Amino acid sequence: MEEQVTLLVGTMTGTADLVAEEVRDTLEGEGVEAKVFAMDRLDLAIVGKPGLFLICSSTYGQGDVPDNARDFFALLERVRPDLSKLSYGVIALGDRTYAQTYCQGGLRFDALLTALGAHRIGEVFRHDASAGTVPEEVACAWVKGWIGECRRFLAERDQAA
Repeated sequence: MEEQVTLLVGTMTGTADLVAEEVRDTLEGEGVEAKVFAMDRLDLAIVGKPGLFLICSSTYGQGDVPDNARDFFALLERVRPDLSKLSYGVIALGDRTYAQTYCQGGLRFDALLTALGAHRIGEVFRHDASAGTVPEEVACAWVKGWIGECRRFLAERDQAA
């Protein structure tokens, strides 16, 4: 397996940053190199080669991606690069009390990456801010299972090749 995960963070208030930093530490504890990048000023080079990515995004306004992710999201939509060699997971942060927009920032990334040919591994992790759980704690518990799914998927892919 490519023992490296690139975490791309979309945030408004810093919560997604904190979650991504804690997730990075958890991944490193599992023997996986992990790098965190805020989506500010990213260009397509970040997704230009095969790899394993984890999107960590909050939701803003009417189900929008956060301000710091808006330009990168728009660039992906406009250029529509072939991401068929990219595998990814999503940590979507939201608040269920806003039922119609719950976790839509992360879910919008999921839909776009899938449309561009990327392969999602596992289910989207959705954190509900109104649940009273600490987002970084539950995300770190989730990512341990996710990295196991990644290892299985990549081992099967490599055997088939």
